Amino acid sequence: MSGSRPYTLVAELTYACPLRCVYCSNPVDYGRHADALDTDAWLKVLRDAEDLGVVQLNLTGGEPLLRKDLEALVAEAERLQLYTNLITSGIPATRERLARLRDLGLDNVQISVQDVTAAGADRIAGRHTFERKLRVARWVKELGLPLTLNIVLHRENLGHVEEMIAFAEALDADRLELANTQYLGWALVNRSALLPTAEQLAEAREHAAAARERLKGRMEILFVTPDYYVERPKACMDGWGRRFLLVSPDGLVLPCHLAHTLPGLTWESVRQRPLADIWRDSEALNAFRGEAWMPEPCRSCDRRTVDFGGCRCQAYHLTGSAAATDPTCSLAPHHGLIEAARREAQSAPREPAAAASALLPEASALVYRSARLHPAGE
Repeated sequence: MSGSRPYTLVAELTYACPLRCVYCSNPVDYGRHADALDTDAWLKVLRDAEDLGVVQLNLTGGEPLLRKDLEALVAEAERLQLYTNLITSGIPATRERLARLRDLGLDNVQISVQDVTAAGADRIAGRHTFERKLRVARWVKELGLPLTLNIVLHRENLGHVEEMIAFAEALDADRLELANTQYLGWALVNRSALLPTAEQLAEAREHAAAARERLKGRMEILFVTPDYYVERPKACMDGWGRRFLLVSPDGLVLPCHLAHTLPGLTWESVRQRPLADIWRDSEALNAFRGEAWMPEPCRSCDRRTVDFGGCRCQAYHLTGSAAATDPTCSLAPHHGLIEAARREAQSAPREPAAAASALLPEASALVYRSARLHPAGE
């Protein structure tokens, strides 16, 4: 049974999305998962989460703006005094709807941007969307809402970090997340095309650090290093089932986005059982809480209560065992898998040729997010 209190509810309202991003964190078989929760069910999830101690709500997907009941959810979150963050591609947004959501209590808008040029951004998103995103970002600021820009970094755009910072300044963003790709979901399918070199990362990190100092007090800048280039793993979602509570579009209660892809675990749904009971007593959520499950070298490591053994999804999708030490740890028995991926990245081209960078999916070697495509062989 968990003694941890969840602070953040990640509400994955739908897997539907107008974009086809090649690093999407949604599962590669997302087309098999229906939007099973109606408005009343989601309202109950919010109330039950607040009763558990949740103080922050992330409305995400897929694309949460595709839900027609988003206004009702924001209004309920405001009533419950939850800090509400809308994580969106921006594409379905209208200025009028953003104003309505603001008036209902929305606290923050996070917009994903794939690059600082239309050609580069549209190539990764698989759609011509760049100019639309710019308009939506400007609407957010005009409406007085805080704006977070999230730009996922990878081999093709890491050399553009200085331009990304200038881009965020021009939009008067309050926060810029330079979040290097984490190689799970669709990103793992595309790892050979996206994983950067250590040199690229070091150069980008220097630019981000200089800008963070220069813009202190004006814009917060976050630079997230990919797991493949750390010596010790991060605490995924602050540890399995400790602080983050995720409810998927089909109602499953999870510790993270991809936990339901792990075999041998039975995930419970809010449609069948109260959220509080699932959080405390779920066998799946308790499977990797604490230290009893840990193998060596985790079991005797002095960081076991800091990183909690790293990412269970990463361990499974790379080694075949969710109970393995996260291979990104330099002490892990399977760390050679990470070293091999780094060597492959070192020998790959840094960016596509200028002509290729403008190509959309039909002429690209990238594997684009699609409900009809299951690269893992499902």
